[in-house]
Amino acid sequence: MQPPHAAKLAHQIEIHGDTIVDDYFWLRDRDNPQVMEYLKAENDYTEQVLQSHAELRESLFQELKARVKEDDLSVPVKKDGYYYYSRVAAGKQYAIHCRKHGDLSSPEEIILDENQLAEGKPYFQLGTFSISPNHQLLAYAEDTDGSETYTLRIKNLVTGELLPESIANTYYSLEWVNDNQTFYYTVLDENLRPYRLYRHTLGQPIDLDELIYEEQDSQFFVGCDKSRDDRYIFLTTGGKITSEQYFVSADDPHGTFSIVTPRQKGHEYSISHHQGYFYILTNDNAQNFRIMRTLVAQPQQQYWEEYIAHDPDRLIEGIDEFKDYLIISERYQGLGQLRTVELQNQTSHYLEFDDPTYLVFGSSNAEYDTQVFRFGYTSLVSPMTVFEYDLRSRSKTILKQNEIPGGYDPNQYHSERIFARSHDGVGVPISIVYRKDFKRDGTHPLYLYGYGSYGASLDPGFSTNRLSLLDRGFVYAIAHIRGGSELGRHWYESGKFLQKKNTFLDFVACAEHLIAEKYTSAGNIAIAGGSAGGLLVGATINLKPELFKAAIAQVPFVDVLNTMLDADLPLTQLEYDEWGNPADEEYYRYIRSYSPYDNVEAKAYPHLLITAGLNDPRVTYWEPAKWTAKLRDLKTDDNLLLLKTNLDSGHGGASGRYEYLKDIALEYTFLLTVFEKVSNG
Repeated sequence: MQPPHAAKLAHQIEIHGDTIVDDYFWLRDRDNPQVMEYLKAENDYTEQVLQSHAELRESLFQELKARVKEDDLSVPVKKDGYYYYSRVAAGKQYAIHCRKHGDLSSPEEIILDENQLAEGKPYFQLGTFSISPNHQLLAYAEDTDGSETYTLRIKNLVTGELLPESIANTYYSLEWVNDNQTFYYTVLDENLRPYRLYRHTLGQPIDLDELIYEEQDSQFFVGCDKSRDDRYIFLTTGGKITSEQYFVSADDPHGTFSIVTPRQKGHEYSISHHQGYFYILTNDNAQNFRIMRTLVAQPQQQYWEEYIAHDPDRLIEGIDEFKDYLIISERYQGLGQLRTVELQNQTSHYLEFDDPTYLVFGSSNAEYDTQVFRFGYTSLVSPMTVFEYDLRSRSKTILKQNEIPGGYDPNQYHSERIFARSHDGVGVPISIVYRKDFKRDGTHPLYLYGYGSYGASLDPGFSTNRLSLLDRGFVYAIAHIRGGSELGRHWYESGKFLQKKNTFLDFVACAEHLIAEKYTSAGNIAIAGGSAGGLLVGATINLKPELFKAAIAQVPFVDVLNTMLDADLPLTQLEYDEWGNPADEEYYRYIRSYSPYDNVEAKAYPHLLITAGLNDPRVTYWEPAKWTAKLRDLKTDDNLLLLKTNLDSGHGGASGRYEYLKDIALEYTFLLTVFEKVSNG
């Protein structure tokens, strides 16, 4: 079983007095038959290597599948006398979307069956799913190759017929005007950037749709949404650190958008509407954001008045508006919090949660005039639970907790949160879960997961799949490293641009702390991350390969320098505000010093499983392919190096709830093989 070796064809780039030699640049040419031959050869090699454990892989798949409730339905969401929900059926890969009218004892109406749409397609993903205000029409969009380029269709829910409209090249945004005949949607440019907002009237030819807005700045995306009270439609355009919003009456199908306040570099803001006022979440003079308020008739920034002040210890993440209440999503000491504000008397309080580490978020709240707030809650030991919170009595009711077929006893598991000391003395939170029969003696294998980019907080939720590792003696840990926003906006800003290496050094510090505290031992750790988390994995194994036995890099962003030097690639220019523009020599030198692909060396690396998606618009397939080829050429060890490219999907991997589990089974087979834990014990 000899691994494939990609040909080396030198490609040179001259910049800042340097010559960059990229031997695997040719793998970018998808039309070159040799490229597909190489990807397929790597896939075949992965299958051959794991063939001897085919039984384990199948048993893992069945084990994972056995924990999936095959017949299940979501908690119904009420809107204008309709109850909307989705359900899944045994043997079916995709959701069935339904509703009932009047009450939950009424007959079920199936409004969209994803299984029918996906039939005969190797990949299917539903994008936009938007019901018209009169509940008679459904706008939905489908992606059939993982490229995140959607085709928009309109279904008449009264007759069940599809309208003639078919709009290609759309993205995730769509909002109905209240006349039930008009809607706004976004389309993509050649770099897959949503850059235009159009207005369409049913029955009118698509080529006559009115262009409402075109964003000229290649670092900005365009989107739209609607206020909860259905009064306004908002147009948002923004990049990584700057945003700008416009608004129009949702009652006027011919209305003109008005600007809230013009963009200023580094100023991020978003608006909500409540009874004649805009509430604005802004970072102006507020690193952790504050909330301002202004009359709709005076939206410009000079009229904004402070409503909730900035708190250097508390990050404000969002506002959810209801007739009599506001729900403020916040983050304090690394944990999500929900704050309710009663508008009549301006009193507020926080909801309380017991777990040491958890994930909480506002769930589906379609009604504006309501006294109840629905939210989702989960932790490393608690399955996803949907609560209804009575805002008057302050009482919580469980509407649904995910059921785990075969049973699950949370009392057999323990979660905790500890802190590691990083290279510069900063404390980095780690969320951990393990079986209660675990002994902290350094003998257990440990799975360490991280991300650390874009200000995304990696909140710890429950996973039935994870039980397959915990029950085999693994400890599971999440490192809340800089580059995320777990400890506030400064946590993000100290892990980007010219401080990006803090992200990787924090991750190493977490691993070393877990070793020192005898949760595991050096060389007994598997690390994993996806996308920018794959960058984390790649940079970390370049820094400290000896700490780790295995690494899983899912659709990894590892060719950072070459990607950021190519302004014609999708997303590159948008990413300048995250990584820096290497046209500037300071950023060039810094990115080159950590980019995983550019820093592969002739040394021993851990066992590696790398995944890619051929149609991935976010991390192009050639990044993991080039990285694999270079590692295979230079590494000095005999450890496994496997590349699995999904030839039918994009960034999110396989679609369908069973196909997805096959991907997990592949990863776990790799891990259990490497850790020599191939039994079910």
